[in-house]
Amino acid sequence: MFKGIKDKLKYNSGVKFLKQELAKELPTVDRSRGITSVGCIVDLDSFDDANVFYEFVEDYNLRPNAVKIIGYKSFYDKNSPYSTPVFSDKDLGWNGNIENSYALEFLSREYDLLVNYYTKENLLVQLMSIKTKARFRAGFKDVDKVYNDLILDAPLNDFKTFKKELKKYLGVLNELE
Repeated sequence: MFKGIKDKLKYNSGVKFLKQELAKELPTVDRSRGITSVGCIVDLDSFDDANVFYEFVEDYNLRPNAVKIIGYKSFYDKNSPYSTPVFSDKDLGWNGNIENSYALEFLSREYDLLVNYYTKENLLVQLMSIKTKARFRAGFKDVDKVYNDLILDAPLNDFKTFKKELKKYLGVLNELE
């Protein structure tokens, strides 16, 4: 009984925090042009092959460890092995905090490019997106435009098209060398 009320209060405090943060500027990285590090927030409930994001290493001539991926699952079993670090709804803390070691490690880094690979509005992925320090953000048109600098219109399950369009527009914006 009390757990449901507590979860509801945490959710409401997270929504309030999100609204306050959206009123401010998103955290940015003070670096020059060029992509040297990529962070990817992936909705694993809708797109299950997060390993395709490692193709960015080859596409953008990055160091092997330059791509960091974190996945969102609405529910996950801590005892099940996941190839991608995962966070879920149960990791929501008070005031929009995310209580997950993988998420905290992801948020501790700075990225030149943040890929918001989700199309459904979800409090936890939106919190991760606004808390991530990134110079440039890319995502889908189905999500509120405040989360992304570059908005692509491609189906979520068509990664090849997303990747091709992203590379094309990053080239137009002189982000690629």
